[in-house]
Amino acid sequence: MTILVTGGAGFIGSNFIFYELEHHPEDRIVCLDKLTYAGNLSTLKDVLDLPNFRFIRADICDREAVYRLFEEEHPDMVVHFAAESHVDRSIENPGVFLETNIMGTAVLMDACRKYGIRRYHQVSTDEVYGDLPLDRPDLLFTEETPLHTSSPYSSSKASADLLVMAYHRTYGLPVSISRCSNNYGPYQFPEKLIPLMIANCLANKPLPVYGKGLNVRDWLYVEDHCKAIDLIIRNGREGEVYNIGGHNEMANIDIVKLILKELGKSEDLITYVTDRKGHDMRYAIDPSKIHAELGWLPETMFAEGIRKTIRWYLDNREWWETIISGEYKDYYRKMYENR
Repeated sequence: MTILVTGGAGFIGSNFIFYELEHHPEDRIVCLDKLTYAGNLSTLKDVLDLPNFRFIRADICDREAVYRLFEEEHPDMVVHFAAESHVDRSIENPGVFLETNIMGTAVLMDACRKYGIRRYHQVSTDEVYGDLPLDRPDLLFTEETPLHTSSPYSSSKASADLLVMAYHRTYGLPVSISRCSNNYGPYQFPEKLIPLMIANCLANKPLPVYGKGLNVRDWLYVEDHCKAIDLIIRNGREGEVYNIGGHNEMANIDIVKLILKELGKSEDLITYVTDRKGHDMRYAIDPSKIHAELGWLPETMFAEGIRKTIRWYLDNREWWETIISGEYKDYYRKMYENR
């Protein structure tokens, strides 16, 4: 089987490629990535020369390039990770998110319709559900929770999800959607909370925390997420949405303090900055459906996962130190220094 993975040079996409190549060496993996700021070809250096792996640099919005790739490879499945995904960047420049996350998804599905596909899988986010109150820990997002977006990013992902289901109903395209909670682990771009705090902590730089740091997220170790997607594309039902959650709810400030403790640094490094516009307070996913249908449960508890993640960033400093130079420094200054 040939699996086309879009955004495979990014954080979750690359981890998914590693998982597939390890657990399904009989399959062929084709990675399509534009290599924007968050896509890093060095992440894939260990698999680039494998006989059952191919990398193509292209934009999912480039219909001609996407169709040409489908003609060459005739993928059996598409797993669509490629997306603009950082909320702060979406607030600064919504148009890029609408183009990539909505129109790029349409181009891919049009290619699937034209050339045929066994399964198109859309990797979405729990942010499409909006947020939950902090004082109702009993409330969880289910697959039936109405979409209620808060940012241009989550709106673009919700729009893409609706488009996927429309293609399924209108054209009979065999699709599935997964909505996951916050991922963490190796190869995450250092604009995200956990790698940003690790990098700043190691450099003895201030750790910028939005508001009072009370926002709660459900944290999912990236390998657990990859296993869930693998189960969905091979055994999940067509036309279904599956929530993937980690059962690891943590307030942002508690994560920051945990990282400081693990690295033996002082909490004096914490710097509270002006909160993000429209900042959701709490995300929490109920993964009962994927457990009941496919037997999936998260295997990595947060205490174990965060230690593994910190160790990875300590052991792979060259990877992320190269990334945080140049353009990212300019972005970082714009986002945090005057808040």
